[in-house]
Amino acid sequence: MKVLVPVKRVVDYNVKVRVKSDQTGVDIANVKMSMNPFDEIAVEEATRLKEKGVATEIVAVSCGVAQSQETLRTAMAIGADRGILVQTDAELQPLAVAKLLKALVDKEQPQLVILGKQAIDDDANQTGQMLAALLDWPQATFASKVEVNGDKVQVTREVDGGLETVALTLPAIITTDLRLNEPRYVTLPNIMKAKKKQLDTVSPEDLGVDVAPRLKTLKVTEPPARKAGIMVPDVATLVDKLKNEAKVV
Repeated sequence: MKVLVPVKRVVDYNVKVRVKSDQTGVDIANVKMSMNPFDEIAVEEATRLKEKGVATEIVAVSCGVAQSQETLRTAMAIGADRGILVQTDAELQPLAVAKLLKALVDKEQPQLVILGKQAIDDDANQTGQMLAALLDWPQATFASKVEVNGDKVQVTREVDGGLETVALTLPAIITTDLRLNEPRYVTLPNIMKAKKKQLDTVSPEDLGVDVAPRLKTLKVTEPPARKAGIMVPDVATLVDKLKNEAKVV
């Protein structure tokens, strides 16, 4: 079974994000970039499936600028067998990424696509669902446990009321949640081995996909600073302030 794992290059989760002075977006100049944490979980899950003998090949895919090769090398150091970079400097929105992934799925013919439920930069949580719709494949989102048995896959997913278990028939789409697994530490020998693995580069034009943005960002602003709290002497004063100042009661 071939598994396709899309990975995204994002601002590292430890970095404090700054908004550009002209409010056109987030400042990523001289900022540490890394693999989206949810995608790292997806690569780890695919690698575990291969170690169990369920998967035979893992193909990591990234869409974006040339520096995304570093993200693919990290995925290959975790366990992916080869990588494909869809290189473009254009702003890629979820629908464009889903269309690019569909074109690659048509070409590579994987039985399973595992990707992070969302990216920590745009928090869109749309790509997996859009890809499933474009392919007309069954999907299981927010997966916290994955079990593959033949051409069936059982996924335990996190919902508001607790856990829900769904059964899918392959081929299928799975998006990963935080509690699915804990990604392994990437060792230096594996990093060196990843440098020798195959990494192909294609363009959106090669795949016949139009990646022009459908949405326009008007303005990006930082959230307002939180006001300092105050101490009140008694409950009566608290109720008075909630009623007359905050106007919440």
